[in-house]
Amino acid sequence: MTPWGAVEPWDGGPTLDWWVAADDRWHVPADEASVRQVRVDGTPVTETRVRVPQGDAVHRVWSVADHGGLTVVEVTNESTLPIAVAFSHRAVLTERPIANVPIEGIDLPADAFVLPVGHAAAVRVVLAHALGAVFPPDVSPWQQVVRGWLTVTERASRLVLPEPWAAHVAAITAVRCELALGAAIPEAADDPAGFALALGELVRMGERPEHWLPELVEAVAALGPRSGWDADVALAAAARVLAGAGEDRAARDLARIVAGRGAPAARPAAAPDGVRLVAWVEGALAAGAELLPDGWPAGWLGQPWEVYGIPTVGASTVSLGVRWHGERPAVLWEQTGDPVELHAFGWSSGAPTGETLWPTPP
Repeated sequence: MTPWGAVEPWDGGPTLDWWVAADDRWHVPADEASVRQVRVDGTPVTETRVRVPQGDAVHRVWSVADHGGLTVVEVTNESTLPIAVAFSHRAVLTERPIANVPIEGIDLPADAFVLPVGHAAAVRVVLAHALGAVFPPDVSPWQQVVRGWLTVTERASRLVLPEPWAAHVAAITAVRCELALGAAIPEAADDPAGFALALGELVRMGERPEHWLPELVEAVAALGPRSGWDADVALAAAARVLAGAGEDRAARDLARIVAGRGAPAARPAAAPDGVRLVAWVEGALAAGAELLPDGWPAGWLGQPWEVYGIPTVGASTVSLGVRWHGERPAVLWEQTGDPVELHAFGWSSGAPTGETLWPTPP
C-alpha cells in the first residue's frame, strides 16, 4: 500500500492506483497535499482521504479470506456533490459491468476505467487472490473486518486510555495484527528480547506455543546474562509463555534466573517502537502487583479509563476501571488467575474483585 492508497499486490501483479474527478478538477492522490492515511483503529484496514469540494473521497482497502481470498477497494463519497473514481486497470471484479466511456481531462493508463459515485454512495472493486472468482455479493464490510481484528488482538489485553495515550493503543493493535499475520516476528538469534516479547503476544492472542519453545529456549539463554529493562520484560514474557505451555520445570528454572538478576530496571522514559511498546504501556499500568508504578501519567487526571487483562505476577492479570469522585479516583478491579496482593498509592488488596477510592493524586 502506497501512502496515497495505491494497492501493490504481493504476487507482483499490477498496482491498482486511483484518481478522483470532482466538481472542480481531477484529483491525483499521489500528488495531493490533502491526502490523509490511517490504519483504522490500528487494524489492517487502511483508510485514505482526499479532499474534494464539499467533503472527502474516502478510499478503504481490506482483505478477507472469503472465496479463496479477496482484497477489497471501496471508495465512498463523503461530499455533498457527485464524483467519479478512476482505477488504473481492469484486472478486478466489479459489481456492475465496466462502461467503455472516454476519460477526459487527465492522462490515465490505457486500461483505466471510471465509476460514478453519488453523494453518500460507495463503489467497490475486488482483487481476487484465486483464479475464477466472481464478484461476491456477501463480502465482509470493512467495519466487520475491523471488529474481527480487534476481537483477536484484544484477547491479549484491551486498553481504553485517555489522550495522548490513545495513539499508543492504536499502535499496539497494529503491532499485534502484524504479529498475527506473521510479518513482524524477530529472529531469536538476532533479537532475543524482541522474539520473546513477540511470542508472548502471540500466545496471549491464542497461538499455541509448543512449536516455538526451542527458539524461546535460545532466546532465554541469550537474555539471562543481560541487564536492563529490555531483558527484564522479555524474560517476563517468556515466563508467561512457559506457563501457558504447561512447562512447569522450565518455568521454575526461568524463575531462578530472574530471581538472581536483582531488582528490575526502570521503565524507559520514552516510548519504544514495535512489540516493545506493548510492554512499555502495560508496564505503566502494572509492574508485578504494583499498579501505576510510575504514578499518574500526564493528562490522565480527571479522565476515565479502563484496561483489561494486564499481566501482574505469573500467569495472573488484572482489569481496572477508573472514574472520578471529585478529585479522587474511584477504582474497580478484577483479577484472573491466582489473585495477588495489589498495591497503589498506599492502598492494597488481595481480593479477586472489588472497588475502592484511591487518594487524591498530588
